[in-house]
Amino acid sequence: MNEKNKNLVIRIVSAVILLPVVLFLLFMGGLYSAGLLGVAAAICASEYYTITQKTLSPAAWVGIVCAGLLPFLPLRDPARTGEGAFWVTAFFLFFAFTYHLIRGPLQEAPTRVAHLVTGFLYGSVGLTAVSALRLMPDGLAWVIAALVITWANDTAAYFAGRFLGRHKLYPAVSPNKTWEGFAGGLVGSVGGMFIARGFFFPVLTVTDCLLLGIFGGILGPIGDLCESMLKRAYGVKDSGRIIPGHGGILDRIDALLFNAPLVFVYITFVRDLLP
Repeated sequence: MNEKNKNLVIRIVSAVILLPVVLFLLFMGGLYSAGLLGVAAAICASEYYTITQKTLSPAAWVGIVCAGLLPFLPLRDPARTGEGAFWVTAFFLFFAFTYHLIRGPLQEAPTRVAHLVTGFLYGSVGLTAVSALRLMPDGLAWVIAALVITWANDTAAYFAGRFLGRHKLYPAVSPNKTWEGFAGGLVGSVGGMFIARGFFFPVLTVTDCLLLGIFGGILGPIGDLCESMLKRAYGVKDSGRIIPGHGGILDRIDALLFNAPLVFVYITFVRDLLP
């Protein structure tokens, strides 16, 4: 077995083991899903810090803890998640500035503070949106919708790009992505939503499927490219090695981190305004 096929087998085995666990915890909701998302957010923040700062400073560990805390906030009162997130973010912002004011190095302090806050937000905001979605009416359907938009896009984009790809999408950031793959992913996101509606979640309307599928099919690849940009800027191949064959958590959920807030904003602010 060559190295490429061996890696494929490892990826499949990892997915077969981990996916049922993830779906089960999301299905259970409450502390189960919040715990899953909190651990994932903390790991995402740690991966960002490791990429950008190479080592985890005491301030980075505080950021990791704060990132892991955010997905638990909706359990207290989903309607006040934003308020709680604001205060956690404010605390960490002031802490990061104060830490580097005291510890230095002064020439690099502003950049390090910026990375501390960015890593905390990058790792936690999207997964906190998933946690808040789970606690809404028909919450499981909306969480699955966010996953379907992301996974269907990724799968359809892969096959469309592999068999039809000719024109590079953004070679400076991701050499393998093509416009044909992007178009295929967009179709996959919309189609995946309609399949979810037809077989599992009739609460989804045709408008939900179209709007979330289209905008998720655009925003998800942007999230993917942003993580690729981060890795390329710092010369790393994977965000981590926690998932055998897949790399880090950020490598697996970079698109979801952008799509989950999209679904949350749509349900909270847009859906009730539509005819």
